[in-house]
Amino acid sequence: MLRNYLKIAFRNLTRNKAFSIINLLGLSTGITVCLMIFLFIMNEFSVDNFHKEGKSIYRVMRGIEHEGKEVGVSYLSGPYGPALLNDFKGQITQAVRVNPTDALVKAQDKSFHERKIIDADPSFFTFFSFPLLKGDPATVLLEPASVVLTESTAIKYFGSIDNAMGKIVEVDKDLPVKVTGIAQDVPANSHLDFDLVIPLENYKDRGYMTKWINNGIYTYVQLAPTTTEAQVERNFPRFMEKHMGLIMKEYGFHFNLSLTPLRDIYFEQAAPDSTKHGDKRVVYIFLSIAVLILLVACINFMNLSTVRAVERSKEIGVRKVLGAIKGHLVWQFIGESLLLTAFSCVLSLGLLALALPFYKQLLGYPLNLPVYAGPIALFLVGIIVVAGFLSGSYPAFVLAAFSPIQALKGKLRLGKGGVSLRQVLVVVQFSISLLLMLGTAIGTQQMSYLKNKQLGYNKEQTLVIPIDNGDIYNFILKHKPELLAQSRIEAVSMMSGEPGGFFDGHMFDVEAHPNRWKSRTEFADFDFVKTLGLKVVAGRDFSPQYPSDTTRAALINRTAATRLGWTPNQAIGKWIKNTLHDSTNRTIIGVVEDFNFVSLKDAIEPLVITPNDDRRAALIRLKPGNLPATIETIQQLYAKTRPAYPFEYHFLDQQFDQMYQADLRQQTILSVFAGLAIFIACLGLFGLASFSAQQRTKEIGVRKVLGASVGSVVTLLSKDFLKPVAIAILIASPIAWYTMNQWLQNFAYHIDIQWWVFALAGLLAVCIALLTVSFQSIKAALMNPVTSLRSE
Repeated sequence: MLRNYLKIAFRNLTRNKAFSIINLLGLSTGITVCLMIFLFIMNEFSVDNFHKEGKSIYRVMRGIEHEGKEVGVSYLSGPYGPALLNDFKGQITQAVRVNPTDALVKAQDKSFHERKIIDADPSFFTFFSFPLLKGDPATVLLEPASVVLTESTAIKYFGSIDNAMGKIVEVDKDLPVKVTGIAQDVPANSHLDFDLVIPLENYKDRGYMTKWINNGIYTYVQLAPTTTEAQVERNFPRFMEKHMGLIMKEYGFHFNLSLTPLRDIYFEQAAPDSTKHGDKRVVYIFLSIAVLILLVACINFMNLSTVRAVERSKEIGVRKVLGAIKGHLVWQFIGESLLLTAFSCVLSLGLLALALPFYKQLLGYPLNLPVYAGPIALFLVGIIVVAGFLSGSYPAFVLAAFSPIQALKGKLRLGKGGVSLRQVLVVVQFSISLLLMLGTAIGTQQMSYLKNKQLGYNKEQTLVIPIDNGDIYNFILKHKPELLAQSRIEAVSMMSGEPGGFFDGHMFDVEAHPNRWKSRTEFADFDFVKTLGLKVVAGRDFSPQYPSDTTRAALINRTAATRLGWTPNQAIGKWIKNTLHDSTNRTIIGVVEDFNFVSLKDAIEPLVITPNDDRRAALIRLKPGNLPATIETIQQLYAKTRPAYPFEYHFLDQQFDQMYQADLRQQTILSVFAGLAIFIACLGLFGLASFSAQQRTKEIGVRKVLGASVGSVVTLLSKDFLKPVAIAILIASPIAWYTMNQWLQNFAYHIDIQWWVFALAGLLAVCIALLTVSFQSIKAALMNPVTSLRSE
């Protein structure tokens, strides 16, 4: 019997090629989108799951108060690790410190500026489960003069991993280290990423390793099996008072410690650091999109299967007369649904293979498909069972309930209930499509607004040169007059943080303020204001005419003056003192107009600008003209200094793409999925229009004989499909407004949602629906009435 059912199912699918193709295309597209989102979600939730002891590993976080709320910071200083081991004996069994950094690496007379280096304690490879291809995890980092390379890095340096073992590489021109191990390339689902691992012992005398107040490294701990997170955190206040009490009192800081489980670090909502992070809200949004698109595809199947009921009514009547019971008929049609869903799943795997390169590019990281082979198989089986039953159940019960007498007489018609349900399903389809369309439109508007917003500084034609090595620092410092002598260079400035980058936060003593005050800080030279084109609204800028400005003067922004209770003019002459860096008070000599030095997701914060030797970036503002020639001139001047580091730069206006890279990627992916949802909905509408035209062939013939025009016939056939689209517009619009309004609250600066966006999206949906159904409507309207009536 099963074999007979399969034969019948296959014959029905091949006999009704148009409907089968529409169903296959709609379902396979929907399943492909679900697979893509499934891979994304699997990757997001699998981050750091490969570590064997992952359940007992935590990262120690430092909590600080910022803008009235507590913010978690992942950076600690070197002394924390040993102190935690000592003070929590029996509770903390291991502690590993990790310092993310970059350096110049020289191997076989070739130099590489490596951005993904970590300095770590010797137990790094026994603490974490990064597999080693060569070397012993327990001893590979014991010697300070050792280094572990990843497989791809070893091949890059020495051609193969075997050739790499035992070779010497030079780090930062003064640290020769021997290759003692080769690690597998770090998987994409790891929050830590590295190409080289160097023993932290080499930097034991650095400030961040010896001073409690100098924070710059991560500290991970492993808890004993009988110890809970809460037990350790309960004793953190006493630990901080013991080691940091006097320091916090002296500098006016207040820190507290907490533990973040290893598997929660990726989704942690803390201050930015150099590790990988994701957003759970985005994951849930994409999960919702997958469900909605699969629902749209299933609705197509239900609609098209139901309207084919009339075509199969005589088959059902004959089978019932011959003794087929309702249960057998139901399983027959559900079986057909399952078979079609299985075909769609196979086709979706091919579509996924075609789309994967593009999808990886959109996500920004590779996807290891073999790792997900098992989950993908289970996912597809689940799709076949759930979608197959969901899509086939209603049509099956409708078809199986037909009266055999009416069916055999050919008088069977679907009742008003069936028509109403189909219209409801079309409304749901287009509501989902419109929701995605409106989300895409409003999101695109917001990102365009951010890109074009006036930030309060001159970002055009400005080079940003990271100062992450001595060669670049010395070049800018010593050759700044030569750079300024170039006709195409307008200004040069060295600073601790470029706009869109990282800005430190420090505590200040302020005149007439009893409590210490926290502000963002910028350490820069005297040309900072000129290079960025900032506006001084009160007082003056730093000037070489006042040598004391180096140690005695400060600039603040308008927000800082406001927060301190002053107008810009009132702020001039007041004193301020950085509790960590200044030995004497600084006089506020000027107030600059606010400028967006951090992400536009955040409101403008107070900023204190003071001269200091902490320089992490150089900005070179170029005059309009031949930019490539100017850059080449700078590179040639740099080459004359015989540097070991390459000259690397980017433009300040490119900072936007880096700051909002994740948002831009999500917006692009959402746009693609919205387009696919509309495509699937239109496939279903096309099928319904085909069926409607077929069912009303004789009616159209009669109308044309009685004088109806082609236009009136097209209008008659089209208006029934435009009604549910209009209802979908009314349903989707308020939902989209509420959802996107909530999303916009994540940005301190955002657009106001305009009514015309909804009108335009609705008009576009109507046009798409009209184009979809008009083909069949025009085809039916142009048919010769003699042909359509002759069958009677």
